Amino acid sequence: MSAVHPSAIVDPGAQLAADVEVGPYAVIGAHVVVGTGTRIGAHVVLDGHTTIGRDNTIHPFATIGGPPQDKKYRGEPTRVEIGDRNTIREYVTINTGTVQDVGVTRVGDDNWIMAYVHIAHDCQVGNQTIFANSTNLGGHVEIGDWVILGGYTGVHQFCKIGAHAMTSVGTVVLHDVPPFVMAAGDSAKAHGINSEGLRRRGFSPAAIDSIRRAYKTLYRSGRTLEEARAALAAQGDAGGDDAARSIALIAGFLERVTRGIVR
Repeated sequence: MSAVHPSAIVDPGAQLAADVEVGPYAVIGAHVVVGTGTRIGAHVVLDGHTTIGRDNTIHPFATIGGPPQDKKYRGEPTRVEIGDRNTIREYVTINTGTVQDVGVTRVGDDNWIMAYVHIAHDCQVGNQTIFANSTNLGGHVEIGDWVILGGYTGVHQFCKIGAHAMTSVGTVVLHDVPPFVMAAGDSAKAHGINSEGLRRRGFSPAAIDSIRRAYKTLYRSGRTLEEARAALAAQGDAGGDDAARSIALIAGFLERVTRGIVR
C-alpha cells in the first residue's frame, strides 16, 4: 500500500503505485496516475489528467496538472505526461495542454528541474535537461535532449531549443536556438558551441570539429539560412558517422524552424 501521510488528500480515483510516498498536505486529484518509486513531497498539488512515471522526486509546493494560463481554455480534458527519474524542485508549475495544439504537455526522462521553474501548456521537453531556478517556458515551446537553461532564462511561446544547446543566466529567447549552440543576452545571441559539454558527453573530436564548422557556416559565413542549409548538407558527408549524425541533427532542426534562429 502507498505510504500516504494522513493529512494528504488523495481522491479515490487516483491511481498510485504500491510504493509511492505522499507527504503531508499533498493534494492528488481523481485523474492522476503515479508510477512506482515516485516520492511526492509536502504540499504538492497533482491535478488534471496527469500521468507521472517511475522514480520521480517531486519536492514541496510543486503544482503539476493545473489548467493552462490560456484565455482560450474552456476546461477541455487535456493532459500532462511526465516520464521517469525526474527531479522536480520546490514551487515548479507544469500546466496541461490545450486543444489548439497537441493537447498534452510532456516532460521526458532524467530531467533536473530547479525551483520556481514554469513549464507552460503544450511544451515538449526531452530527456537529460537541466532548467536552473526561475526558468520560464511560454506555451508550445520545444526543448531538445541535454539542453541546459541558465537561471532566469525566459523562452517565448512557440520557440524551439535544439539538443545540447545552452543558455546563460538571464537569457531571453525570442527565436529558435539550433542544437549545440550557446546563447546569451536580452534578446539572445549565439556565442559559439557548447564544446565542453559535448566532450563530457562523449562526443568524438571529429564530431565536435564538424559541429564547430557547422556553427561557422550558420553564423560566420554570411550565408542566409537557406544557403546555410544547403552548405550543411554537403558537410554531413565528411568526418565519419558521429559527425554525420551531429550535422543531420542540426539540419533536421533547421527544417523545422518557424521563428528564425538566434543571431
